Amino acid sequence: MANKVTTLKSAIKSLVPDGCHLSIGGFTINRNPMAAVYEIIRQQKKDLHLYAHSNGQGVDELIGAGCVRRLEIAYAGSGRFAPTCIRFRKAVESCKLIVEDYSNYQMTLRFMAGAMGVPFLPTRSGLGTDIVEKWGFPKELRQADEKLPNQKLVTIDNPFGEWGTSPKLVLVPAINPDVTIIHVQQADRRGNARIQGLTFADVEQAKACRHLIITCEELVAEEFLKQEPDHNQIPFIHVDAVVPVPWGAYPTACYRYYDYDPEYLQNYNQSAADEKLYQNYLTEKIVNPESHSEFVSLTDSEHRKRLVADPKTGYASGLDRS
Repeated sequence: MANKVTTLKSAIKSLVPDGCHLSIGGFTINRNPMAAVYEIIRQQKKDLHLYAHSNGQGVDELIGAGCVRRLEIAYAGSGRFAPTCIRFRKAVESCKLIVEDYSNYQMTLRFMAGAMGVPFLPTRSGLGTDIVEKWGFPKELRQADEKLPNQKLVTIDNPFGEWGTSPKLVLVPAINPDVTIIHVQQADRRGNARIQGLTFADVEQAKACRHLIITCEELVAEEFLKQEPDHNQIPFIHVDAVVPVPWGAYPTACYRYYDYDPEYLQNYNQSAADEKLYQNYLTEKIVNPESHSEFVSLTDSEHRKRLVADPKTGYASGLDRS
């Protein structure tokens, strides 16, 4: 039985080289693989080509730390805390980041195509919008990187003519990242993983990549996951590394374990808006702590107790979200 358990430092060092095509899971401020994001920042990874479905905190911090050169995404925001991610916006406005945008459904289909092993999937999503007309990556860039499709997408006539619901279809290209990082609630030593609550596009991302890192709240026995196998979404065959890391999505939420931290996210946004404050934030909060547990310990334990999820609802009851 293969034991894939390793440290976060080792997993990032061995599987996430500079310039790789990286995908991270989660949605806005839910179940972002933040422990892995912070380790990537500590190891000063550069020139990453990043993919995300609709992500907030993870994407913004990787961009803010200068790790990302290109981004493909549907939405970069952290809900009411940052309807548009602050460091993301600053990087775009200063031409430090090249972005190609798709709809939420298109990004899901792109990961699904990658998981299925097909070069594209058809959809009507995007018809009549600027998503079809406006491209982020120039043709020269596509020609220079063999991992990029030669076109953003293709609009075709419905090959079945009058049959069906649309005379036109949009073909969106598959995504096959070099590595994907997903945070889950539970995993075993072999890499079988269980996500509780909404899975977003994480399962498709996990199956589309060449290498997969799973970070988990709990490392559980294989026999435990076998008791309800229909609740396990990611089988071990896709997984390269398993990293147990409690509070691994913090300061974002991990359903049934803890909620997002409104105070942290609000303070982060204030720092992100100011260059000097942001550099201090990176040094004090991310670079100086040697591990994620050290980072988490910077937040008062009594405050963290208020974030712990109610077992009935899966969310923190009574949390002041203002």
